[in-house]
Amino acid sequence: MDFGKSWRGKRILGDGKTWRGFFGGAFTGLGIGAAQIMATVSLGEQDTFGYGDFPWAMAIVAALSFGAMTGDCIGSFMKRRMGVDRGRKAPGLDQYNFVIGAVVFVLVVSPGWFMEHFSEGNGIWGLILFLIVVPVLHRSANIIGYKLGKKNVPW
Repeated sequence: MDFGKSWRGKRILGDGKTWRGFFGGAFTGLGIGAAQIMATVSLGEQDTFGYGDFPWAMAIVAALSFGAMTGDCIGSFMKRRMGVDRGRKAPGLDQYNFVIGAVVFVLVVSPGWFMEHFSEGNGIWGLILFLIVVPVLHRSANIIGYKLGKKNVPW
């Protein structure tokens, strides 16, 4: 993604970030979200997992997907600045960079939706669950990918 360019003597993102991976991840998330939304609509539900009507639901899913991939790239940028080589662990950063990116993008696209679902009333419990479960699922998926030979490292 960085076309081999450096900034202040270090690669901007490194070879581990590709346009194929970025768009592959974003469109995979978008496709899975769309399938979930269409499944709820086909069952007669109007509220599509709390996202709202279909077009708005797709906007939120797109913000989550592209935000997550952007957050991952920002995490790589930060790792390069800290001198962490590609494939090396950066505890916390490896687990939360994509979560923070998704949250920021949703806050830009629909701050009211985010506040309603993750901060008002019992929504804070959803946010806490989101901040715990998503990194655990991410780690689990990485371990599975590593064991299947699809990843070089299990993080």
